[in-house]
Amino acid sequence: MTDTHHLSGARSPWRAEIAATLRLSWPLALANLLQMLTYAIDVIFIARLGEQSLAASSLVVSIFGLIMWALSSMTGMVAAVISAELGARAPALRPVRRATRMALWLAVLSGAAGMIVCLGFERFALLTGQDPAIAALGQSYMVILVWSTIPFIVNNVLRSFVSALDRPIFATAITAVGIGVNAIANYAFIFGNWGAPEMGLPGAAVATLFTSLFTMAAYVIAIRLDRKLHRYHIFGRWWVPDWPVFWQITRKGTPIALMVTAEAGVFGAAAFLMGNIGAAQLAAHTIALQIAALAFQVPFGVGQATTIRVGYFYGARDGAGMARAGWSGIGIAFAFMACTASAMVLAPEYLLAIYIDPWTAANATLVLFATRYLLVAAAFQLVDGVQAVAAGALRGLQDTRVPMWIAIFSYWVPGFGLSLTLGFATALAGVGVWLGLASGLAFAAVLLTWRWARREALGLTGLPPGERPRPTAS
Repeated sequence: MTDTHHLSGARSPWRAEIAATLRLSWPLALANLLQMLTYAIDVIFIARLGEQSLAASSLVVSIFGLIMWALSSMTGMVAAVISAELGARAPALRPVRRATRMALWLAVLSGAAGMIVCLGFERFALLTGQDPAIAALGQSYMVILVWSTIPFIVNNVLRSFVSALDRPIFATAITAVGIGVNAIANYAFIFGNWGAPEMGLPGAAVATLFTSLFTMAAYVIAIRLDRKLHRYHIFGRWWVPDWPVFWQITRKGTPIALMVTAEAGVFGAAAFLMGNIGAAQLAAHTIALQIAALAFQVPFGVGQATTIRVGYFYGARDGAGMARAGWSGIGIAFAFMACTASAMVLAPEYLLAIYIDPWTAANATLVLFATRYLLVAAAFQLVDGVQAVAAGALRGLQDTRVPMWIAIFSYWVPGFGLSLTLGFATALAGVGVWLGLASGLAFAAVLLTWRWARREALGLTGLPPGERPRPTAS
């Protein structure tokens, strides 16, 4: 294996591992932040169409985004598989090619199933009591947006491939350029500029489709032009199946998709709870959660990097390397989230200023509630970052089934249970809902970290009990 995949500097392997994790993490974290900016640009343009268009698009994105997130997480399991193959026998041209090819197959097949689910949006919206006019407007948006499903998931597989091959900066650069493409396409197709048809809300869906196709083309070109990536020929003989690898990725990836759905589901349910407490509380909840989500993109990127780093050592059967990779990622995430938590406690108004003017009298009630929620968010920032990276470390060991059950239990039993109880059976109201969310994340963090700490005793490392770890060559 090349020294970019291994530790360098025998004197301080921990320092070298932290540096390697940071080097892999920052482009992925930045790409995650840029992706959020892409969605923000959509909202900026759609908001100019009026309240109904914004409401319809929000409903559509809540469903479409959840499905995309779940399916991308499932196919993203390919990063752990590729990393293990590289750790075992780099450059592992054929195994990496087969794994990537089968992940692309899974992206197409799962994306097609996701499209079918998304097309039922209007019926679902009506069943949940939404305004028929908004449901119909949302359906006009969804029928175009749905065509970006497969490109979106394919892009995630290609992102996983380039990141595992030590080219995460490609993901950052392509996402950054995609922001500009998305803004230009929104401006053209929503409002009919530059000779494009004026399509209103459906024009925003066209912009998303155009951007996803552009991104896919950019990845293909980048892979073709980079000598290291091109030699894997991942698009060669794309029609040839490798069913054992396909089912390996599907079997290991499905629990990740369910884990993501459980987490997204509990936060979605919390929004409904806040809506029953009051409109001001719901608005404050939405803004505070957006700030927390913005901060979460960094440990999310660290978790992705940790999956790759642990996967390398898992494939190499290097127990000491697995330990360093996992604990380094957890430490980095904890340190970063400690900084964001401090900002939420010490300067909440400046964070709120990203979305609203916290110093105007008209927003006084909103700021009061949001500040309270950010105090709780400061606590769950720490556990949220830890649980995300601990799950990523376990994913590097290809351990996904038990972490899924840990997540479902944590989010929905102590998490949602306490949100419901504290929010409606005590005077805490909205703060009680947030305390419940924090409790769920804390349970997940403790249980996932415990499982990571017990990885050898539980037989997750693939090393026989008592076997001395085989150090990886530098």
